[in-house]
Parts: sequence; C-alpha cells; structure tokens
Amino acid sequence: MPCVFGPVTSRRLGISLGVDLVPAKTCSYDCLYCQVGRTSERVAAPRAFIPVRQVLHELEQRLSNVKPDTITFSGSGEPTLHPQIDEVIAFIKGRTGVQTAVLTNGSLLWRPDVRARISGAHNVMPTLTTAYEETFKVIHRPHPTLHIARIIAGLKDFRKMYQGNLLLEVILLAGYNDSPRELEALRGVIQEIEPDRVQLNTVVRPPADNKAVALDRDRLLAIKDFFGPVAEIIAYSPQVRAEPVGGSLVETILDMAKRRPVRARDVAGALDTPLAEVEGIMKGLLIKGTLEQREFAGDAYYIQKDRG
Repeated sequence: MPCVFGPVTSRRLGISLGVDLVPAKTCSYDCLYCQVGRTSERVAAPRAFIPVRQVLHELEQRLSNVKPDTITFSGSGEPTLHPQIDEVIAFIKGRTGVQTAVLTNGSLLWRPDVRARISGAHNVMPTLTTAYEETFKVIHRPHPTLHIARIIAGLKDFRKMYQGNLLLEVILLAGYNDSPRELEALRGVIQEIEPDRVQLNTVVRPPADNKAVALDRDRLLAIKDFFGPVAEIIAYSPQVRAEPVGGSLVETILDMAKRRPVRARDVAGALDTPLAEVEGIMKGLLIKGTLEQREFAGDAYYIQKDRG
C-alpha cells in the first residue's frame, strides 16, 4: 500500500496529505477506541519499516499536482516508530511552505531521540487519556514496556524543548476516564505539561472494541468548562468542504476511506457533491468488494476492505 495518501479533509487540519510511515496497525498501543481496528503488531522501539527513499519519492510525485494545507504524519499506526521521520519532515519544509503535523499517541516521547526527530514539525498532536496506570492499561492495552508515568514525563520534557504548536488530544470514553477522580488528575497533569491547546475528543467512528462508548455533547461541554479556556471540543466538528483534488471522484472517495471509516454524508459534505451521487458510488464499491460496511451508533460507515 502506498505510504502517501490523500489529500483528505480533516476536522483540525483542513486539506491534509497523509504520510503513513509504518505498516497497517503497527503501533505501541492497541486502543479500545481506535478507528482503524485492532493492532496486529505492538512495537515500542523505532524501526525502519518503510525505506525513506520510497516515502520521499511518493511525496515528490504527489506534491507535483496537489497543494494541501497540511502534510500530516498519521495513518494506520504510530508514526514516531520510524527512525527517519525527521528526514521526511526536513524534506517537506525544504520543498514546500506547507504546514506539517505529527499525530502521535505520545508513547515514545520519553525517548530523547524521538523528541528530537519530531521537534521540527510545525504541529505535534499527542494523545493523553489518563494519569492513572490502571486506566492507561485498560484503554490503550500498551506494549508491556510502556507506563503512564514515563509517558507523562516525556510529554513534559518535549514541551520544554519544542518551539511549535503542541495540541494535546484528550480522548474521553464513558465509564473509563470521565469520572471526577480521572478528570481532576488529568487537569493537574495538563497544567504541568502546558500545551498550547487541549482538544477534547470521543468516539465518533466505529471503534476497535465496542466497550469504547462516546460521551454526549453536554458532557463534553461540562468537561471543557472544567479544563478551562485552554480546552476546545473537536468531536462532532463539521468537516471542511473541499473539491476533489486530483483523480476521479471514485479515487477521492477511496482515499478518504483508505485508513478510517467514513459516512456517505461526511464525504458528500466534504466534497460538496450531491449525497445521492456519493451513495451510488459507495454502494457500487461495496458490491464490488472494494469497501466494507460497518454499523455504529445507527449509522453506516465505509472503509476500504483491502488495506494490506
């Protein structure tokens, strides 16, 4: 599978060209809420899974006809597991004026080498869900060498040396990390980390485990008030409208469904295309076996069937 995908629409980053530096579902965590399924290989040490020359070649090709708002390191695994992510960030900054963003679970920021590699990105967006080891293990099902105290220390150390925008994502699950005890501890840790923003999120697509249940809007608003002016809610934010960029409408839809589930109305809104047209294409792709359908919270989501 190509390691450069998109562009796709992002709630936070506009038109985003994605860079996926690890094989599908290779991660340091196996999170309950993950929207791209269960982790097939839990890894806690960086490894050159994909040759960096391949990544740079694909980027060069895509950037010749695409002008994204952001180039985002994300996809179907943990991007900081690649030991040459810094070379790709440097290439993008030298080749374009486009913003770079690293979407990371933050699990490896206790390592000085990892902190240094991603320090050149314009935006780093790590995840933090809890301050308690027992909750951490239940939500993330991490590699056995990872522990929350070390991860929090890594986030603090990264904040001290990082000059870009640190946007801390807090993913909230009903019954797991939304109690007064959990939220009080999280608020204390966040105040010590001092991120630029705290972005509150919950389950908005089919999760890897049905035990992951979303918080409703009212509860998120109450938690936002509790965390104070640094916090904002990103769950349920409207998609950014964008015309298809390069390729056919079918190719654009497949790009959007390549790594995470999407609804027909989300695609229609993002591409400013009639819903009936998008539904027709997606049903055809479903019949052909290119897409598969998943039900979540009464909605039909579609994702590419063959992601290997």
